[in-house]
Amino acid sequence: MYASRVRGRHILFENLARASKASKEREERKARRLANRAKRDAAALLPRDSRRNGPWRLHQEETKFNLFLPLHQLWLGYMSELLALAPAPSAPIPDADKSAAPNAAGMHAKLVKADFHGSLMTVRRSKNPCMVGLSGIVVHETENAFKLITKKDQLKLVPKQNSIFSFSVPLYSTEPSGRGSPSETQTVLDIPHIEFELYGNQFRFRAAERAGRKFKHKETIEL
Repeated sequence: MYASRVRGRHILFENLARASKASKEREERKARRLANRAKRDAAALLPRDSRRNGPWRLHQEETKFNLFLPLHQLWLGYMSELLALAPAPSAPIPDADKSAAPNAAGMHAKLVKADFHGSLMTVRRSKNPCMVGLSGIVVHETENAFKLITKKDQLKLVPKQNSIFSFSVPLYSTEPSGRGSPSETQTVLDIPHIEFELYGNQFRFRAAERAGRKFKHKETIEL
């Protein structure tokens, strides 16, 4: 077999490694083209007003406080799981029994990395006096601002810089099986809760960036 078919002939061997690399590059270029085409097609299917206004522009009929109460209820459940809150006791806890209440200091490390979409945020101090006392449900958070829906059905953009906010988390779990669950029209302020202050100057990060960030103690300049 060797003498009749192979001996004395030139045989060309393929470079499998080079062929594999070239094939991989072709597949990657094809995948990028398909991804770009899908992105263009998706943009073309969006309504014209959505492309013009963006996904975070709400119409007048959508800026209703009651429409975002379910989002607030979801946030309360999220806090119950994140902070591992205990269910509400069946009997009132005496004031002297401090061990039954959750440790607020132990919550700080989790809260600085938490998502605040759906929380009830209030402006306590600000260099802009018109912002002080403003309160509403957070519907969008950016690196430098919160967007709130107030009880007067108004959409407000509140900058984080030079502002101090307050927000509350439930004292007990609001899971469906828990006794501390609020009704559909209640907020965290209508049930037992713990209030925290948030310094906007130190909180100028996106929610996704905070999740993997290591925070260090810093001195806060008073407003």
